[in-house]
This record gives sequence, structure tokens and C-alpha cells, in this order.
Amino acid sequence: MTEWHFYEPRAGHGLAHDPLNAIVAPRPIGWIGSVSQDGVANLAPYSFFNLVNYTPPLIAFSSMGWKDSVANIAATGAFTWNLATRDLAEAMNASAASVSPAVDEFALAGIETAPSRLIAPPRVAASPASFECRLTQLIRLETKEGRELDQWLVIGEAVGIHIDRAMLEDGVYQTARARPILRGGGPADYFEIGEDALFRMRRPE
Repeated sequence: MTEWHFYEPRAGHGLAHDPLNAIVAPRPIGWIGSVSQDGVANLAPYSFFNLVNYTPPLIAFSSMGWKDSVANIAATGAFTWNLATRDLAEAMNASAASVSPAVDEFALAGIETAPSRLIAPPRVAASPASFECRLTQLIRLETKEGRELDQWLVIGEAVGIHIDRAMLEDGVYQTARARPILRGGGPADYFEIGEDALFRMRRPE
């Protein structure tokens, strides 16, 4: 017979570590590139991230606090998303450092940039897939009582998409070939997607 641990989040989880991030996991990483109005590039990873619409392609990430990425995007209306892979994991982690807005995290993490075609923020040159995005909505999140949180949801439309041709086979993007990484639930947990994790299942007609 199954035994359940139940808790109400407002009263605390009663465990050694908050399980929420570990339950809703692994999650794709929003590795977001932006540029300030003064021209300073910024690069930061966000674990609350996903594709939220297909046509047009909309992606969203949520920031705990009004961080440099949010401030830059609010001011300029543009950002890039860059696929984080196993080969880029350490650089991605280095770009998460809490530094002054005057610091370029691309340079800090030793990441080579590539120019975007339609927007100002640069891409991560070594990333096998990148999106050029224009801001569509910037939403301050609220509790069920309507209390405003210092949590900001950024939604952008991908207006340009870059794909390394080596990731394509017969016109189909091979997800595992890029060795994408995803955020786990613990303070240092990540997962890598590989071919051995693949299974196929068709939708019912």
C-alpha cells in the first residue's frame, strides 16, 4: 500500500530539501543572451524555462528578481536563447556568477560570441542551436491572493533560428546528438540527454 508524504507549501515541506524542483525535473535551461542599453552583453542561465507555443514559436523564462537579463530585455526588447550542451556545461555554469551589470558574462565565462542576424544580442557561437527572440510579454507574477512577487515571466517570439547542420539528419533535428543538458532538483544536479534515453510513441489517431 502506497504511503504518501503530503504538505501544504505555505506551511513548509518538512523535508531535508524542498522537493518541488526535483519533482518538476529535469527542465530545459534558458541560457539567455542580452545587451544593455549601454552595449554591455549579458549571458545567464535560467532553470524555469520552456517553449510555450508552436506557431508562432514563443519561449518563456522566469527570473527570481529583476536581474540584468530582465532589465536588458525590458529596455531593448530582444534576447537570444542558446542550447546548453554537455560540452558547454562548465561555461554555462560560469555564466551564472552574480556579478555587476558592467561585467560581460560571455567574456567572464570564456565564451565566444556569434552575431545575430535580426537583433542586437549575440549568440553563443559553440551552441548547436540558438533562437533570436523579440519580447512579446513581460509579466510580474502574483500569488493566488493577488500579491505581487519579485518574480518576472519573460516571453519572447523566436524570429530567427540557427541550427548547426550537423544536428540534422534527412531534414529531422536529432535531439540527443547535441547532448543537451537539463536542470535537476538538487543544488548541483544536472542531466544529459543521450540516444539511450530515446523511445518512440505515436499519438492515438
